[in-house]
Amino acid sequence: MTTAHHVADRPSEPGAPARGDTVGAATSLLDAYEPGRARFFASPTRTLLAHGVRAGVPHGDAPLARRVAETLEAELLAGNPAPVVVGAVPFDHTAPAALAVPEAVRWAPPLAEDPLIALPAAAPAAADWDIRPVPGPAVYGSAVAEAVRRMKRGDLSKVVLARTLELRSSRDLDLPGLLQRLARRDPAGYTFALPSGPGRTLLGASPELLLSRRGARLVANPLAGSTPRSADLAEDVRRAAALLESEKDLHEHAVVVDAVREALAPYCRTLDVPARPTLVRTAAMWHLSTTVTGEPADPGVSALELALALHPTPAVCGTPTATARRVIDQLEPFDRGAYTGMVGWGDASGDGEWVVTIRCAEAEERTLRLFAGAGVVDRSSPEAETAETGAKFQTFLQAVGVDQ
Repeated sequence: MTTAHHVADRPSEPGAPARGDTVGAATSLLDAYEPGRARFFASPTRTLLAHGVRAGVPHGDAPLARRVAETLEAELLAGNPAPVVVGAVPFDHTAPAALAVPEAVRWAPPLAEDPLIALPAAAPAAADWDIRPVPGPAVYGSAVAEAVRRMKRGDLSKVVLARTLELRSSRDLDLPGLLQRLARRDPAGYTFALPSGPGRTLLGASPELLLSRRGARLVANPLAGSTPRSADLAEDVRRAAALLESEKDLHEHAVVVDAVREALAPYCRTLDVPARPTLVRTAAMWHLSTTVTGEPADPGVSALELALALHPTPAVCGTPTATARRVIDQLEPFDRGAYTGMVGWGDASGDGEWVVTIRCAEAEERTLRLFAGAGVVDRSSPEAETAETGAKFQTFLQAVGVDQ
């Protein structure tokens, strides 16, 4: 492979928690997760476990980044020496966010650096699952065909259409066990579990960094253009190579990267955007990936403010954004809620990590609602996009022991 076509490592940042003896440091935080009481977030740079709530970020008319900054400033004035906000922002970022300053935060190096992460998670307990697709595959395929029709008449260039699977269990959900399986399946990714509303927990294993800031360095890692992995090595390599040459997927990816460049340029003194994508792999999927790096012109701009400038990217919404939002409202028969929003943390200095909320589910009592979407362009086919969403469901289906 040429250097333009190598499999890229996920972006890393300076200033992550100190390395050293990492045996058990990160997995102990994973083991200590308690649903409803804790917020867990793991990335390629660190692992975070938070307990309790010192302050919630209020909903209001002021911009979200300002409300978060004011909440963190109030915590500093109240004597909290290192306040951090942790939580989730919905797809519609004018809707209430689930963000809070915890009472206590524990940090550790990345899960991938902890040798104990290689130990297998316990298998899911046997359960009877009632599975209901919303919408059904045929209805979803019809929505894709309608979106393609609108593109061919010039209404828009791309839209991301999603569907859900609603899983109802015959027994109580084992959320700590589910989180363990998600984290151990892809410890170099972004794994999270946190409250998203009264009685609801958002869990996921996202491959996509929306934006991080550490001091004078920002990183964005847009992903767009995907293909399922194969258990056969030769076929897996063939699929990866084909993705790198796919005209449809390269176009879809370029639309997203151009949007990221345009959104970040006004905030940046320098911005480096590679000319060609590389590949990122998860356990289930290959993705086209571009790692964008830059230096903010204003050292006071926070990671959250920069992330909100990007959100939603064409990778989760479409382009033009306003038109794609209308098409999503018309063709998706459900409210996305936290799905395709962002999840992460930020501190009072403006540093933070915000991840695109994909490969996720919301848990409530004995129900899991899984989400998956696909980018639709004028060369898309209903069959291919339905298959892509089906492949993306596999991250969660395997974690709960459902064989589909």
